[in-house]
Amino acid sequence: MRVLLSDLFSTLISGGDDERDVVNARMGAALGVDAAAFQAAFDASSYERFIGAYGDLPSTLRVIAERCGGTPTDEQVQEATGLRRALAQRLLGRAPAATLETLAAFKAAGWRIGLVSNITAETQLQWPTSPLAQYFDATAFSAEVGAAKPEPAIYRSACTALDADPTDCLYVGDGNDNELPAAAALGMHTIRTTEHANSDPTWAGPTITTYADLTAYLAQ
Repeated sequence: MRVLLSDLFSTLISGGDDERDVVNARMGAALGVDAAAFQAAFDASSYERFIGAYGDLPSTLRVIAERCGGTPTDEQVQEATGLRRALAQRLLGRAPAATLETLAAFKAAGWRIGLVSNITAETQLQWPTSPLAQYFDATAFSAEVGAAKPEPAIYRSACTALDADPTDCLYVGDGNDNELPAAAALGMHTIRTTEHANSDPTWAGPTITTYADLTAYLAQ
């Protein structure tokens, strides 16, 4: 194994679930719709948002607001868009120092590093300026690939970008979206991390408590 593939939210950084709920409520208010209805519609559209089915963030927010009976103005959509983009920027900026040091160690040891992430358009836009981006040789963003975990296509996209076979890869994730069995089924050496969330307690394979624990694999 000389290729490290990593999930993003709840693996490299916190998923920020509580903060997301607050921001979603504020977005609903900004768009002029019921906050609870907006939250429910937003959650129900996760797959479509992951694969970019509604286009960019302003278009996505308008679609969801209209499903809740709203007719937001351009100014309202702009305000809600700003709230969501600011959230993405905050979350991406909170990678633990030990995680950044671990990525740096793998890179210094000659490993190729790729990201495999179910994310929506606003996070993808914020990624290049995040402290994480410098360590990654390739990214497979669901909104760009048009496929989301656990679909094989998103993993294969990262492998293609890194000129790697799945069997060459060490994959680490918290376990959301059934990502771990899907990676293992492709032949990847798959590890669950519980640093930010215990997302898949049924996982029977290798588990680490912090991302920094991956450094044990540098000697292999």
